[in-house]
Amino acid sequence: MEPSIHVHTGPDPLDVAAAVAFVTAAEAGGTALFSGTVRSPNDGVEVDHLDYEVWEERVDDALRLIAREAIARFSAVRVWVAHRTGRVEVAGSSVMVAVSAPHRAEAFDACRYVIDTLKRTAPIWKREVTPDGQVWVGMPQEAP
Repeated sequence: MEPSIHVHTGPDPLDVAAAVAFVTAAEAGGTALFSGTVRSPNDGVEVDHLDYEVWEERVDDALRLIAREAIARFSAVRVWVAHRTGRVEVAGSSVMVAVSAPHRAEAFDACRYVIDTLKRTAPIWKREVTPDGQVWVGMPQEAP
């Protein structure tokens, strides 16, 4: 385990206080936190909830790699990344990133880098459930 990085995936609700506590450090003058929440409506469609699946054998390593890159690129001091699995209700937090760095600009930049890279590259899939059915978000859909 790397003492400057915490990653976690699982079904339990995400804890803002735990994220901030982990990244707090004497050498860090800035802390940035991002919490991604389930919204409804989405693109005009009411959402009941989201379901998340991850590639268990690969997801933590992928998140650690992203955190290491943020530390190297932005002089981040500590990085905390967590993503929910399973069902997440509307207004619930599905992903949380906290980053500390010597200055606020680096903290903001590193936090944005982590969430943007995670969304593009981590083996995490999202299914949106609506009153009319369900769809895997970001996946090609079969023709009706």
